[in-house]
Amino acid sequence: MDVEAYCAFCFDVLAWKLEQAGQPTPPSSTAGQSCPLFVTWKKWSSKHQEYDLRGCIGTFAAQPLAEGLQTFTCSSAFRDSRFPPIRADELPALQCGVSLLTNFTPGADYLDWEVGRHGIWIEFPLGRDTTTATYLPEVAAEQGWTKEEAIQSLLRKGGHRGPITPELLQAIKLTRYESQKASLNYDDWKRRRATP
Repeated sequence: MDVEAYCAFCFDVLAWKLEQAGQPTPPSSTAGQSCPLFVTWKKWSSKHQEYDLRGCIGTFAAQPLAEGLQTFTCSSAFRDSRFPPIRADELPALQCGVSLLTNFTPGADYLDWEVGRHGIWIEFPLGRDTTTATYLPEVAAEQGWTKEEAIQSLLRKGGHRGPITPELLQAIKLTRYESQKASLNYDDWKRRRATP
């Protein structure tokens, strides 16, 4: 699959929504394809000299690829509760990442995964309920976390506010997964669209 072409399509969708540009056509390679996916937007920070997270939403349920890319382009750009909606004037500073998720397997315990290779999805008790949280495969490596630090951060992301006890760690049900990922920045998207 040409994941970089899917990133370009996500930019097409975002430009269509922000600038009322023409409705985009999905890449032909999406036809008949379904898979779980995430769309991630990052924005260039001149202060940090790197791209900072601007929105990331996806699903673990297999989606028809063309519809899923369009849906999660918009969700991650406009409805990630951690950030205000992306504005048209931010478009030139953006980078889009698409992650197609594969190879879901249960972990034997909360440490049964590899940093840089696996994404992790955990289920754990929170009060009377069970909640979930995930990090894509690149997150722990990008943050420089050990497996233990990634799990602690993921528990916080999922809403746990108390002490992280051995009992809580043993109660985690971990699923590991891999992804096919590509990223494309605004300038590269414009170049792709300018090439006949």
